[in-house]
Amino acid sequence: MKKSIKLIALFVAFQFSSFSIFAQDKAQQIEQLLNKYNEYGQFNGSALVAENGKVIFKKGFGSANMEWNIPNQPDTKFRLGSISKQFTALLIVKLAEEGKIKLDVPITTYLPDYPKENGSKITIHNLLTHTSGIPNYTNAPNFFKNKAKNPYTPEAFVKTFWDLPLEFTPGEKFNYSNSGYFLLGYIIEKITGKTYEQNLQETIFTPLKMVNSGYDHSDLIIKNRAAGYEKEGNKIVNAAYIDMSIPYAAGSLYSTVEDLYLWDQALYTNKLLSAKSMESLYKPYIKAWNGFYGYGWSTYEILNGNDKLTVIEHGGGINGFNTIISRIPANKILIVLLNNTGGTLLGEMNTAIRSILYNQPFNQPKKSLALDLLDVYTEKGAIAGTDAFKKLKNDPTYAIKEGDMNRVGYQLLQTGKKKEAIEVFKINVEAFPKSGNVYDSLGEAYLADGDKKMAIANYKKSVELDPTNESGKKVLEELSKK
Repeated sequence: MKKSIKLIALFVAFQFSSFSIFAQDKAQQIEQLLNKYNEYGQFNGSALVAENGKVIFKKGFGSANMEWNIPNQPDTKFRLGSISKQFTALLIVKLAEEGKIKLDVPITTYLPDYPKENGSKITIHNLLTHTSGIPNYTNAPNFFKNKAKNPYTPEAFVKTFWDLPLEFTPGEKFNYSNSGYFLLGYIIEKITGKTYEQNLQETIFTPLKMVNSGYDHSDLIIKNRAAGYEKEGNKIVNAAYIDMSIPYAAGSLYSTVEDLYLWDQALYTNKLLSAKSMESLYKPYIKAWNGFYGYGWSTYEILNGNDKLTVIEHGGGINGFNTIISRIPANKILIVLLNNTGGTLLGEMNTAIRSILYNQPFNQPKKSLALDLLDVYTEKGAIAGTDAFKKLKNDPTYAIKEGDMNRVGYQLLQTGKKKEAIEVFKINVEAFPKSGNVYDSLGEAYLADGDKKMAIANYKKSVELDPTNESGKKVLEELSKK
């Protein structure tokens, strides 16, 4: 009898040690991967990975503050951008569970002053699923130049877009809109009589002991807060200021990778919501991107051998920061990447980490061709830039990365280098011929350069590839009138 107990104990210990070795091996691979992205200037932030609900890796990379050379750590606080939406969605679903709000009624039920012509057609559900048709306020011309630096009350800011014509009939299709989530925050305040920030604190952060998360305020001293930076080619600059009353319930929160692990774990329990209400957050309500959109989360399926696995995730981007949180409930997997040097390839990193966790092959990091090209296009012009591209494009250490190339094109466009921007966008079109976004960008550059014919051709191709491109349709409509 004693012998068999010993054997069982030995077997359990062996199993545990095997798991530890596997987890250790995966952690080493993840660290090597992210070190390489950091070396190539593509990741400067903090990462956390959990498997079977247990943290197997957490680490900071690069600097939280470059002026003072302060390193990023697992407890560094980053602005989350649109990851904030899942917290807003949970607050709304919680109010629905308590019978204080209905999701299928017009928003004028809770905002009687909202213009009825639009408000009577839009439901709370439409706001949650980006199917309201309300134009996205961050897409407004010169938004970052004219509005983003100024403080607004929620009521005053809602009035800046509530009279705009709807882009489509509510419920008809998906079109990502920060305006919808801004409105949800305002509705939460109207129903509860408390600020959006108070609701977050009382309903989510305090119960979950998320002591390193909150609504970001530029004027407050917040310990361990990362500074936000942007990349201009290989050069790093301080991110432009944005008043945090602007992103509000669509993107104003800060957190750490460790706190987001507490959040992830709570989503497997009934601490915040009943099982049925929790399930409603992830339902595939509307086709979006490469999958579906729920309430503040997108979902899609991946294959692991013959098994289909549901991925629940969301990204975020705000001046100086971009972020991703990705969950696979079947294996209680969590990947959190928080970055403080503007837009970067977090989707690519997320996919590679996921492959490591499932023991699948993955693409090794490569240098981004766009970052080196920007300097040449800026300093030496269009011909020299394109010559440099021809020389480097076959170098196996480089890759053409759509997002980076797009950002570089816009940086050139914003500094008046229109011909150079056109060349960069043309490279992107050649590399990613099935992406509607690359044609949209090229169309915009041609339009800025006064070539109406080429602008129309590229906008048409963009809309054909991406029928949800409402801004492209609008430009085409305006160009056809001229």
